Amino acid sequence: MSAVDPSTRVGVSPFHAAGSLQGFVISGRWPDSTKEWAQLLALAVRVGAMPGLLHTSTVFGVREELPDDPAPGTVGIVLAEGPVLGDEAVAPGAFADHQPPALFVLHPPAETTPTLPECAGAASGCVLLPGVPHLGLEHRAAWVEADLEGTVTSMVSRVGVDPISHPDTAVLAMLLTA
Repeated sequence: MSAVDPSTRVGVSPFHAAGSLQGFVISGRWPDSTKEWAQLLALAVRVGAMPGLLHTSTVFGVREELPDDPAPGTVGIVLAEGPVLGDEAVAPGAFADHQPPALFVLHPPAETTPTLPECAGAASGCVLLPGVPHLGLEHRAAWVEADLEGTVTSMVSRVGVDPISHPDTAVLAMLLTA
């Protein structure tokens, strides 16, 4: 068996501050397919299911800028931008001037209704990969649910998504448009 070149993998390291999930450092390379973005979302949701790390539904933006003093191989970060609701919520059109390659929303267990009744305490999330439909580049999205034990209980990905067809993609699309 041949060894996998570490530079071809997508590395993900979550980070937190004051006991709250603040984002993920991405190393190696960015995901390059809807499937890989869904896998990154699955990891993010599994982290978000950990008690106390994610206090409310939160928007995370993909940033290709490097964090301060990055480790070798770091390509960017997925950073918590703010809650979906409330006084500190991310404003509609917040990303209209600089559209990120992807936006996530993560929902903690307290704000997730699990698809399976035996999966109480599940977290969920969505990633929207905005396209440029008038150029033939379709919107893509994935949705994941995972329980406290880390078991992915639901994973769906789609190409050609109409953002208004699902509440999560509708919220994320609203943040992208002015």
